[in-house]
Amino acid sequence: MKLNLAHLFLVFALGIMAASGVLIQNVQAGQPHMDAALADLRAARHQLEVAVPDKGGHRAAAIGIIDNAIAEVKAGIDAAD
Repeated sequence: MKLNLAHLFLVFALGIMAASGVLIQNVQAGQPHMDAALADLRAARHQLEVAVPDKGGHRAAAIGIIDNAIAEVKAGIDAAD
């Protein structure tokens, strides 16, 4: 089969569309691991909130650490977007 300019253009266009589809899919996929980490941190914070408060200050300290971790994960997600 003889390749002419129209065939070359078609191959080029299909290649561009395939590459852009992969890029769009990666953007739409989001950040499932960061999203899961954020959900887990929020769940852990909730468990600490409903726990008996008398823990010698360690429960409150853990909530503060988790709040910082939540903020860092959010910042990481925003930085990647």
